[in-house]
Amino acid sequence: MDWQRLSVGERTLLERLFWAGGLSRGELAQSVDFSKSKANLAIASLIGRGLIEDSGTQPSSGGRRPELLRLSHGMGVLVGIDIGATSLDVALLAPDMTVLDHHAEPADVRAGPVPVFGRVRDLLRAALARCGVAPERVLGIGVGVPGPVAFDSGMLVNPPLLPGWESFSIRDCLGEEYRAPVFVDNDVNVMALGTHWRLRGRLQNFLVIKIGTGIGCGVICHGTVYRGADGSAGDVGHICVDPQGPLCHCGNAGCVEAMAAGPAIARMAEAAALAGDSPRLKDLLDRNGSLSPVDLGNASRAGDAAANAIVQQAGGQVGRMLAAVVNFFNPSHIFIGGGVANIGPLLLASIRQSVYRRSLALSTRHLDIQYVPQVDSAGVIGSAVLALQETMLAGGRA
Repeated sequence: MDWQRLSVGERTLLERLFWAGGLSRGELAQSVDFSKSKANLAIASLIGRGLIEDSGTQPSSGGRRPELLRLSHGMGVLVGIDIGATSLDVALLAPDMTVLDHHAEPADVRAGPVPVFGRVRDLLRAALARCGVAPERVLGIGVGVPGPVAFDSGMLVNPPLLPGWESFSIRDCLGEEYRAPVFVDNDVNVMALGTHWRLRGRLQNFLVIKIGTGIGCGVICHGTVYRGADGSAGDVGHICVDPQGPLCHCGNAGCVEAMAAGPAIARMAEAAALAGDSPRLKDLLDRNGSLSPVDLGNASRAGDAAANAIVQQAGGQVGRMLAAVVNFFNPSHIFIGGGVANIGPLLLASIRQSVYRRSLALSTRHLDIQYVPQVDSAGVIGSAVLALQETMLAGGRA
């Protein structure tokens, strides 16, 4: 698709339609500052070129039922790849973010980029085959990775969780097989983009916090991802919450990631089990040889006092970090996601309590803290949003 040939007006209409998820002709024309005749001409041109299509009718409010327009499925497909520290998701999506195929499996990024992306390429070939889509029909590829990314080059920069990845070019690796442009960003940024699309762009200033092997933050500022001068904005896992705390892998002491991320929570659970504070956790440790945040969450849900204390401590530390961010950024919403977020409602309650207690009253007057909506697909949808947005708006500059 030659996106460079689109006029500014056509590109504006496509972007409005994309973020809305579907509009009638009248709604689409009213959403832009065009005359009715100009809007109708642009819509007709986009339909004629196969970029938008009718997708059925809306309920009637009186009279003829309006037809709903969407980005055309005939344009091709988008690829969304979401790589976590311990997981791998590969999905094919239509331009309107309909998920056509989605596969998720465990992965170990410490094995290095070559085996991880060898597996990504295998999964992508299989997904295209299942959907009957030729490789040349791929419009764009978005990739989320758990580390700081220099967005313009798509290269990771000193990623603490990804030893050996810094000099690896994801763009070149995928470009060997696909002509589509490839865009790479931090995994929490793409989760924030996926959340932004799920909410249809209604919220303009919010945060997405991912709590897993590490702790990161995606920042949506004035409706766009804020990456900072060098791509490291949102690296909140290394905000100090206790100067006397344990040493973090970054070399500093007391980082919230070292005290409240998945590995830290697992270590605290094992310590409680060995100390005899929790017979339930001790039994699980004896049977499995180790404990995970999921084990701690299950014990907490069952009312285990030691498990509850650990969850509350971790939530309090995350909340302490977030209070500083809230006072600085004043978001309308904070969305919590990641594997550790699933350990139970007590974690979310503890985060909320700590944030509201430590933040300024004005900063929290309208603040809402909740889970990421439809978190299982937020990463791959965000990666696909990244691919389409950058390709459509920038003409495939990658």
